[in-house]
Amino acid sequence: MYKDFYGLTERPFSKTPDPRFMFLSRKHKEALSRLVYAVEERDLILLTGEIGCGKTTLSRALMDELDDSYRVVLLINPRLSPMEFLRSLAVRLGLDDPPRTRVDLLEQIGTCLYRLYEEGICPVLIIDEAQLVPHKETFDEIRLLTNFQLDDQNLISVVLMGQPELRKRLAHSAYEALRQRFGMQYDLQPLDREETAEYLDCRMVIAGGQAGVFLPEAIDAVFDYSGGIPRKINHAATLALLEGYGRDLAKIDKTVMHAVMAELKMN
Repeated sequence: MYKDFYGLTERPFSKTPDPRFMFLSRKHKEALSRLVYAVEERDLILLTGEIGCGKTTLSRALMDELDDSYRVVLLINPRLSPMEFLRSLAVRLGLDDPPRTRVDLLEQIGTCLYRLYEEGICPVLIIDEAQLVPHKETFDEIRLLTNFQLDDQNLISVVLMGQPELRKRLAHSAYEALRQRFGMQYDLQPLDREETAEYLDCRMVIAGGQAGVFLPEAIDAVFDYSGGIPRKINHAATLALLEGYGRDLAKIDKTVMHAVMAELKMN
C-alpha cells in the first residue's frame, strides 16, 4: 500500500520499540548517556517520562550499547510481591530452583552475583513500567540489592523506568532510603517542534524513504496533536501516510492533516 507509494521498505512509524529507529534528540542522547554511565558504574538510576516518550526504546538502545561483559535482566511486568520479585530475579540470573525462604533466596542471589563478578560479568536489572510495582516492600527488596557490593563497587546495576507518577510516589518520605541510593535521576521530556520535524524525516529515511515528505504545515499539525510525544507522533504520521496515499499525494500537506485530525478526534 503506502510503502511502495512513498518508496519505503518498511513501516517508518511502527508502534514497536525498535532501536534501529531510535531518534536521539538532545534529551534522548543525554538520557542514554546517563543510563550507560550508571550501568558502567554499577549504580542505581531512575528514568521517568510521559507515556510514549521513548523510555522503552531507550532501554533497548541501552542493551544494544552493552557488550558481553554485561548480563541484562529485563522485567516488563513488575506487578510482583517481594518474594515473586526475588524469585523472578533469581531465575533470570540462572538459578534453576530458587529456595522458598527469603533468607536462603537472598543468600543464593548474593552467591550468584559474586560468581558473576569473578567471571567479569556485571548483571543489569532493568525494571520497565516501575510505577506498577504494587508494594513498598518490593521497592525495599530492590533497594537492598545495592547491599550486594564489594568495598569499591556494587555487584549489580539497577535501572528503574516509569511514568511521572513513579517519581511522585518515590518522593514520599517512606521511600527516603531508596532515594538516597539513586546515583542518578533523569526526567525525559517530549520533543520540541524542530525535533519533531527531525524525528519524522529520520524515521522516513531509515525506512528507505526520503526526508521532506511532511511539509511544514503538516509538521505543525503533528506537533500540536502529539505534544512531541513519539508514540503519538507515530500514530498521526501513520494515518497521514495512509491518507496521503489515498489522495495520491507525494507530500503530506495541511489538507491531509485536516482529515487526519478529524479522524483522531473521533477516536
